[in-house]
Amino acid sequence: MRKKLASLIAVAAASTLALTACGSGGGAAAGPDNGDKQDVTIGVFAGWDEGLAVSHLWERILEKKGYDVTLTSADVAPVFSGLSTGDFDMAMDVWLPDTHAKPMKTYGDKIVKLGTWNENAKLTVAVNKDADIDSLDELAEKADMFGNRIVGIDPGAGLTTAMNERAIPQYGLEKMDFVTSSTPAMLTELKKADTAGDNILVTLWRPHWAYDAFNIKDLKDPKGALGAAESLNTFGSSTFKEDFPALTGWMNDFEMDEKHLFSLENAMFGAEETQDYEPIVDQWISENQEWVDSLTAAK
Repeated sequence: MRKKLASLIAVAAASTLALTACGSGGGAAAGPDNGDKQDVTIGVFAGWDEGLAVSHLWERILEKKGYDVTLTSADVAPVFSGLSTGDFDMAMDVWLPDTHAKPMKTYGDKIVKLGTWNENAKLTVAVNKDADIDSLDELAEKADMFGNRIVGIDPGAGLTTAMNERAIPQYGLEKMDFVTSSTPAMLTELKKADTAGDNILVTLWRPHWAYDAFNIKDLKDPKGALGAAESLNTFGSSTFKEDFPALTGWMNDFEMDEKHLFSLENAMFGAEETQDYEPIVDQWISENQEWVDSLTAAK
């Protein structure tokens, strides 16, 4: 499903960009005392906020335990390729079964699944919470509530294609004005409407920090026009379980509900633009310390 969103996000090309240097943030010099290797490389799909958020979260958790962590941003294909060759130890944002079906077909026998951490990733249409509508099958009759307008994202995005090819014809929305431009433009209109208390109708997806930042709700999709929910998974290199037995257990047990994920994403991406996520994530961890501690607690 997220591949349907791929063109919605300006992903990096083949070149990679190191997001954090090894050992940043004061990790213990002695390394982890649990049988794991000290150096961990995490591949991050460029522009995919949920993967960036959980990767930075685990970077901070692991560095406090003595690991040296490197996050490297790249497009989807280089990350999968890097996992298959061992250049990356792990990646935390693999969407299954549909979005990453193609790279999984290519690299699946060379990498290992470590765990599923969220099972509610999907395309959505959202409105302000107080709007008198709950389902897409009501929208044709209530279009004027939103000025007969659907605020979309990028024209070439998979989400836009799903709207044009399935949702709009299946729900009889052809007379509505489907405005597409960009994700930032959509979010600007959403923020403006939320501040003013106006009705608004936007195309969106889960997980996204907008659900934490704004008073919005999803419209039900009884025809399944936008597709079924997918799961978010962590995969590792072929030697990961031997190299990181303790981290393997943590990844197997790791789950992140939408409340925590949206909150972390909003803290990182919902305010002023920054690439210095370390203090933001540290602050978020301090505000959610009990939950964070539970991620590595002995079972």
